[in-house]
Amino acid sequence: MENKNRQTDKKIIIAIDGYSSSGKSTMARELARRVGYVYVDSGAMYRAVTLYALRHGFVGRDKPLNREALVAALPDIHVSFAAGCGADGVQHTLLNGEDVENVIRDLEVSSYVSPVAEIAEVRRALVRLQQEMGRDKGIVMDGRDIGTAVFPQAEMKVFVDASASERATRRLRELEAKGEKVSYEEVLHNIEERDRIDTTREQSPLRKADDAYVLDNSNLTREEQMEWLIDLFDRLTGVS
Repeated sequence: MENKNRQTDKKIIIAIDGYSSSGKSTMARELARRVGYVYVDSGAMYRAVTLYALRHGFVGRDKPLNREALVAALPDIHVSFAAGCGADGVQHTLLNGEDVENVIRDLEVSSYVSPVAEIAEVRRALVRLQQEMGRDKGIVMDGRDIGTAVFPQAEMKVFVDASASERATRRLRELEAKGEKVSYEEVLHNIEERDRIDTTREQSPLRKADDAYVLDNSNLTREEQMEWLIDLFDRLTGVS
């Protein structure tokens, strides 16, 4: 699978949506690498805006989100990506030029990102940026509303699912590997709350696009997931 010649003039947009901690970013990044496409983690963009809000006191523990202040600050928030910004050579998220790839993944940012992502002005600003990134196609983007709001015209749409308990277990392992001291109950609560907010928000709620392919990866290895995605990609692009 790795060595198949996938050189083709037909470039498409690949939209991968799904629940929090379903592994969609990992699979989207690897898929992009294998097919030679650009990868964009839209969730990282919302996390970066959330980090800005935390740093500027617009939200925090015992402090409700100040939507008006965050919206007013949007012209001062610049989110971009850089390849090989860190020693790992992987695409990193930049907030006003600062590499924030690691800090945006911690539980504090995770706890506030869904309320920030609910704000209509934030979504409009980031969706415009995301659509500009996909103008020339040849892109894999993952998130919550990529196949429904950002790229409803995407030729390949995938909706990733897994049980909340399985997702919490995976997320706990990630956080523990980074040295964070959190309990399974905390992580599960965070995931369930994010699911609730993401699926019920007024602006671009998380849902499966009508023409999306469903990938339930609860019991699949990473390589099995990649085989499924590559097979779908090859069928949709006519690669033999």
